[in-house]
Amino acid sequence: MPTPLRLACLDIAGTTVSDDGLVMAAFIRALERTDIPLTSPTLEYVTATMGQSKIQVFTAITGEVARAHHANSAFEAAYAELVAGGVASLIPGAFEALSEMRELGMKICLTTGFAPATRDLLVDALDLRAQVDLVISPQDTPAGRGRPAPDMILTALMLLDIDSVDHVAVAGDTASDIHAGLNSGASVVAGVLTGMHDEPTLRSAGPTHILTSIAELPDVCRAVR
Repeated sequence: MPTPLRLACLDIAGTTVSDDGLVMAAFIRALERTDIPLTSPTLEYVTATMGQSKIQVFTAITGEVARAHHANSAFEAAYAELVAGGVASLIPGAFEALSEMRELGMKICLTTGFAPATRDLLVDALDLRAQVDLVISPQDTPAGRGRPAPDMILTALMLLDIDSVDHVAVAGDTASDIHAGLNSGASVVAGVLTGMHDEPTLRSAGPTHILTSIAELPDVCRAVR
């Protein structure tokens, strides 16, 4: 039976694409290359804010916008190196989940805190372009805000002509993903256990569902009436 849901907004790294520590590795390389002290509090902050705009994270760490942009460029370069090395892969069952949701009549948007160039490199490396309707970074939103703001989700809703947040499902592997989904008013806000944050951290953010992986999301969407 068709679902009333019309749009799935899915995080990329850790949700649709297997992270395997790539994002943290890129952060560490960026910190080292820009002479930002690699301290335990810094790494804890990076972990806690995973999923947010990288510019925002680096600005909070350095306290300087110019230095944050320099660090972000180093991060994007480091992540691109890792992707070019062929170490990125889809979460098991992700491709099938995308296909199933499209069969349910849903549009698919991939959302990420990555800059557009790095995002596109990753999407194209994994041949995801034909499987989705839209890919969005904070820079693609009117105010340039990343998670936990709902801007990427609401921008997708408008660009894909979805008439209500009641018809939106959101999934991600971090508390920031969940906060963004809740802030948007989406009907389904699912935390997945394939990425950076563990189950207690995700549950504390207040999701509607906790899923082993994105592979379970189509069944959740089917159950919505």
